Amino acid sequence: MIDNDELVPVGKIIGTHGIKGLLKVFSYSGNIKSLQSAPSAFLKGSDGALREYSIKTVSTHSGGFILGFDGFTDINQVLSLNGSDLCIKKSDLPILDEDEYYWRDLIGLSVFVDNGELLGTLVDIFETGSNDIYVVRSESKEYLIPSIGDVIKHIDVTGKKMVITPLDGLLDL
Repeated sequence: MIDNDELVPVGKIIGTHGIKGLLKVFSYSGNIKSLQSAPSAFLKGSDGALREYSIKTVSTHSGGFILGFDGFTDINQVLSLNGSDLCIKKSDLPILDEDEYYWRDLIGLSVFVDNGELLGTLVDIFETGSNDIYVVRSESKEYLIPSIGDVIKHIDVTGKKMVITPLDGLLDL
């Protein structure tokens, strides 16, 4: 039996695609590599039950993914899967290069300016064409921090801390 702590949510089933049993997936990260590296995925329905399915095909489509599971060849077989959360095992995630991080490891980090001042907590991440943007929130403000080497100086996932050097005009401290 798989434990929920062993799973990473990677998306949500938002509909069907065509009539051949394919599913549209809203991706939480926009990164197809995590699904391509996994031999199977788990769907968590509204009842909380987990069901494992072997992945047959994954492709990008309109900002999300199209996903096919082994054994599903008809739209009627997958209609009931709409709305399910899509998860994979942590152990199936691809190994990252040095200085690469999973979003799930960054969300919740305390973000400090290089002068030691606490800026806030990293609460969200979104992709742009060139780099990710970290959304950092304090009690009174929200900051959009570009994930670029000139700004992000140190990330300590274990210590739950990030240190940044803001570009001129980035912060109104």
